[in-house]
Formats: sequence, C-alpha cells, structure tokens
Amino acid sequence: MDDSRIIKTEYSEEMQKSFIDYAMSVIIARALPDVRDGLKPVQRRTLYDMYELGIRYDRPYRKCARIVGDTMGKYHPHGDSSIYDALVVMAQDFKRGLPLVDGHGNFGNIEGDGQAAMRYTEARLQKVTQEAYLADLDKDVVDFVPNFDETEKEPSVLPVKLPNFLINGSEGIAVGMATSTPPHNLGEVVDALKAYMRNESITTKELMRYLKGPDFPTGGIVTNKDELLRIYETGTGKIKIRGKVEFEKQKGGKTNVVITEIPYPMIGMNISKFLSDVAGLVESKKTQDILDISNQSSKEGIRIVIELRKDADAENFVNLLYKKTRLEDTFGVNMLAIYNGRPETMGLKDILKANMDFQFQIATRKYNNLLSRELERKEVQEGLIKACNVIDLIIEILRGSKDRNMAKACLVEGNTAGIKFKSRESKIMAAQLSFTERQANAILEMRLYKLIGLEIEALIKEHEDTMANIYRYEDILDRRDSMVQVIINELDEFKKAYSRKRRTVIDNVEEAVYKEKEIEETEVIFLMDRFGYVKVIDLAAYERNKEAADGENRFVFPCKNTGKVCLFTSTGQLHTIKVMDLPFGKFRDKGVPIDNVSNYNSEKEAIVYITSQTQLNLRQVVFVTAQAMIKLVNGGEFDVSKRTVAATKLAQGDQVLNVMPLEEQRHVVLQTKEGFFLKFAMEEVPEQKKAALGVRGMKLGAKDFVENVYYTCASADSTIEYKGKSIDLNKMKTAKRDGKGTKIRA
Repeated sequence: MDDSRIIKTEYSEEMQKSFIDYAMSVIIARALPDVRDGLKPVQRRTLYDMYELGIRYDRPYRKCARIVGDTMGKYHPHGDSSIYDALVVMAQDFKRGLPLVDGHGNFGNIEGDGQAAMRYTEARLQKVTQEAYLADLDKDVVDFVPNFDETEKEPSVLPVKLPNFLINGSEGIAVGMATSTPPHNLGEVVDALKAYMRNESITTKELMRYLKGPDFPTGGIVTNKDELLRIYETGTGKIKIRGKVEFEKQKGGKTNVVITEIPYPMIGMNISKFLSDVAGLVESKKTQDILDISNQSSKEGIRIVIELRKDADAENFVNLLYKKTRLEDTFGVNMLAIYNGRPETMGLKDILKANMDFQFQIATRKYNNLLSRELERKEVQEGLIKACNVIDLIIEILRGSKDRNMAKACLVEGNTAGIKFKSRESKIMAAQLSFTERQANAILEMRLYKLIGLEIEALIKEHEDTMANIYRYEDILDRRDSMVQVIINELDEFKKAYSRKRRTVIDNVEEAVYKEKEIEETEVIFLMDRFGYVKVIDLAAYERNKEAADGENRFVFPCKNTGKVCLFTSTGQLHTIKVMDLPFGKFRDKGVPIDNVSNYNSEKEAIVYITSQTQLNLRQVVFVTAQAMIKLVNGGEFDVSKRTVAATKLAQGDQVLNVMPLEEQRHVVLQTKEGFFLKFAMEEVPEQKKAALGVRGMKLGAKDFVENVYYTCASADSTIEYKGKSIDLNKMKTAKRDGKGTKIRA
C-alpha cells in the first residue's frame, strides 16, 4: 500500500470531530423543528411529498405505504418506520391541536393502541395544510435545495402562514438537548401574533392577555397559572396539569368519580398505567374506598369510572389520586427550535418575532413575484392594445414577410428589409414600430377572434385590472402597514375557518392535600404456621382459640396494627413488614405466604426469628452464629424505615443460628454437632453494634459447628433431651466464654 495515501491523525481529535458532525446532523436534520414552520425535516418532507403526489384534501385517499415509500426514495433516506410514525402523529387529533393529515383507517388511539401497518391505512392532506402550509409554493416564496442525491429539489422550509411551532407544539430528543413545546389554541396564537405585529415593543405579560397558556388537545386543568409568565419569558419551566373529574351520585348514597379529561402526558400506555396505579392503591391499602374501576372511554371521549363506597369522602379520594397517580402530572417546557440555522431556546416574544419576520419574508417574495408577473402581463396587454389600433398594418407585415423572424424583426426594430408592402406609406409606418420582444411574441401568437369588439373591450378591462393589481402590490411592498394588514387579513381568515374553543382550563389551584383516615390503634396477634403462611387476628379470636393457635403455629406474638414485624434470617438480613400489609381475618383463614408480603426469599435464606418492632425496641437482642460468634445488640438499632437491611455482619461461610430478645436469661448454652456443651453467663456477652461480627463464644473443632443454642432462666424448667438423655442445664457446670466445653456422650 502506498504510504502517501495514509492520513495520520490524533484519535481524540478525530472522535471529537466525528461526534460533533453526528450531533449537528441529528440536531439540525432530524430531531428539532425549524421555528419558522414548526416542522421537523421528516414532517416537512412528508407533507411536501403528499403535495407533489397530488393527495389533496378534495381528492381520494392514498395508501400510506405509497406516501412513505415516495418520501423515503425522494427526500428522506432514513427508516420507513420513522416516516410512517411522523405521518401518523400528524393525523392524531389527541396529540396535535391542529392535525395536518387526514387519516383513513386505524391510526391508533389515545389509550396507546398502535396504528395499523402502512399497507392498510390511507391518508391525504387536511384542507388547512393546503391553504396555510403549502400554498404559494409556486410563487418562489421559499428556497428550494437539492435532495440527498441531487436528483430532486425540495423546499428548505414550508411557507407556513401560521405559528405552527406554538399551535402544534413539538417533542424531540437530539444529542445533548431536547425540545418540548406544548400545543396552543390557534385563535389565541393568531391574536398574539397580530398584537406583536402591530406593536413590537409589547411585553410578554401583555401578550398573555391574548395567549392564555397551553391548550392541550386532551383538555385538563393547568394549575400553576402564576408561573406561566416566567415560562413564556424564558422558554423553559414546568407546567402542572390535572385531569378533569366529575362526581356522579348513584343509588344507595354511593358516588362515582368520573375522569372525563386526562393530563396530556397521560396519553398512550400511561392510561393503563394509571388504572394499575389506582388498583395498587387498594392492594397497598392506601385506600379502602374503591369498590370498582372501569375504563369506559370511546371515540366520544375519555370516561374512566371509579365506584366508591357509600361513606367515602369523594373530594379527599380525588386528592389521593392527584398525589399518588398521574392524574396530576408535569409537562416540562423547553421551547428549543432551529433559528437561523442553530438550536436556540426561545421565549414567546422570540418565537413570534421569528414568525413575523418569516411572514414578511414570504409575503415580500410572493408579492414581488406577483408584481413581476403583472408587469409582464401589463407589457403584453399594452402591446396587444397598441396592435389592435394598427392591425391592418400588422396584417400587411405578416402577409409580406417570408418567415416569423422577418415579421418579428419588423415589429421590434422597424426592420422592413425583404417585406413586401402594398404602399410606400405602409412601409414608412412599419419602420416606426417598436414593440418589445414579449409584445411581438404575443402579437404573433394572437388569434383572429381577439379582434372582435367585445374581446378588445375585455382586453382593456383586463389591463385596468392589471394596473390595479400593480398599484396594490407596489403599495404592499413599499408600505409596512399595508403588508401587515394583508398578513393580518389572512390570519383572520384562518382563525375564522379553523379555530376552536379552548379545551384546557388555566387557573391557580392549591396543591392537593390528602388526609389519611386515622386508624384506631389496637392490639392484634401475629400467626405464622410451619408452612410460612402468615396472618393477624384480633385478640378475642386468639383467646378463644389459644391452645390451637399456640400448637399449630411456629410464631405467635402480640403486636400493634399500626406497627411492624421484624423477620431475622440465616443470612443476617432483617426484613420488616407493616402489620397493615398482612391479611386480617378469622382464625381459620389460610393467610398468605410470607414471601408475598416481604423481601424474604425462602429459596436463599431461612427464617431464624420473628417478633414485633415494639418488643425489640425495649430489649437487647442476642445473636449466635454457626461459627459460635455471639453478641448483644440494642433492639432500637432495628427500628428502620427500609424494608430490608443487614441485621448483623457475618464471616465468610457463617450463618445466623439464633436470634433472641434478652429478658430473664441468666446463662447461654452452646451445643455443637460433635456433642460439646459450653455454658457461660450472659454477663460475658458484650453489647455491640449490629454491623459488628461479635465475639467468639466457643472454641470449635476443625469441622465442628454450633447446632443448638439454649438459655437458662431462674423461673423456668431447663431440662432438654439430647440423644435420648435428659440434661438439666441448670445443674450443668458454668464455665468461661471462649472455652472448648464438655463433651456429652449418649
């Protein structure tokens, strides 16, 4: 290989350059809209392609696959799904305040169901798109640039006559930046633009007398009206929006909470997420007021019905929905768009100024184009009128000429060479002719019926109209006030034809406050059987079935219904469970597996001990491990908010064997697998933190480990059975901690 063709460069510099090129490509050519027409490149190209294909609002629908394929082949060399998705969004009236595409078929719905494949759906342009977005493309109002392979021309921007960036909003994620602009009401945006055009020094606060705030197609209530001024001044901020709720009284004194409008961010799969969140409020016992929930939404609109209990506080329940679900949500505003070829975050005035400048630009180009056409028409008309006055001479020239060029030279330059005239006077008159090139061509192409008297009168009338148009166009181009009035007149026409009533309410609303029902604190009994099923029963039910409850269950202890249960495992973990999360029922109810109400995993750890948080707080807790490590921990250390924490530190290969609150125990007895017993006083066990390993309680043989732990109390029988032999622990000799112990043989 020729070394001269190898270009050596610093790797970091090449990466930096390549990444910047990629980022700018995404920012400019894909993700962000142009502030002038409010469209991303894929949207602009799709609309232009539909315009070129003739898929107008008054013509039949065409398959979306045809539109997508044509757009991809001519203008947008990216994935077909990105083009189709952009086409679908422009047709969805629940996402766009002003849909630009008229879709026919399944274009998805507000609940998140996707659109049908492009081979099934059809589309055409909306009337407003033709009139306000694509009109005047034939009048040289915008620049056309080569497409990606330079075989076609495409507009660099569409001549949109409305502030589409505000009306339809925009969402897009670029590299290192994102745009998020809410949709607005067309009529309000038009009024704001008109006010700005009449007075460019108007303040944002004054503009907001016309443009109240965002107008989401899903309605809802904006709750932070006072913060909107700062958002529209800076172009960034957070809009808080709530769904609209109504109350319907039912038979028996019950109330139904009916959600008729949802926050804009909830559209799509977030509706089903909302329904599951409401069901979760019941499962987590945040509320017991819900009897049933159903989604009765249809093409007519949103209708989510929540049936409440008879004695439920409906207002308080709705506040719970605002606090715990997405019925109240936030729309993050970042009005970022391409302005003068670069991304820029813009306030309301900046956006209106950019749009006004664009309107002046396209109007200037339009009327310059129309003026030049009228001047050409005037020139031709004056030539034809002049020709009608000397028509006999012109006919004589035509009959005497050998070809078209000879006749044309006579008409333009008065050159009579080679032309046969009937008289010398005719030749003298012909030599005085001085038509322009364009006039001469029009005379040579004129048909004889144009010489009829009425046609000549029509020609004169047409000339008068042309002169009036020239005067009007020159006035528009020369006087700013005239141009402003023309633009305003067009805006008023669009407002009259396409504006609608505001859907979103703008208000200042106090933050929702949910008052939880005060739970009467009572004592209940926790039960866990040998299969790991847990439940709580009331004290009276336990006392009626005390013998059976104590005999059939592995753990039985009293606790408060507002408290917690602490579960210690062999892996040194502490799992806490709210008593309210446990099923409360009758004594013979089965209960639920403890795995279902805690983070405990029965496949990886074993339950060592369970007790109530209240009992732990008042005592010290003894920990003993299989490797004979022992310690005391203050029970208050286990009063934690997390569901799972480390209860103790373990050496590698060790596990917790015994956990016991310290009450009246005087001695601890460790028994190993090899049959060694060691009894020592509880006073020898030090109190340590839960993160400590503890101290060694007993010296173990190479393969020996602690198998059982016993405690002696002055007031209790301490006789145990070991390999068929009864052993009275109280009579066992007391030794020092960290000894080998005494081996007892069967």
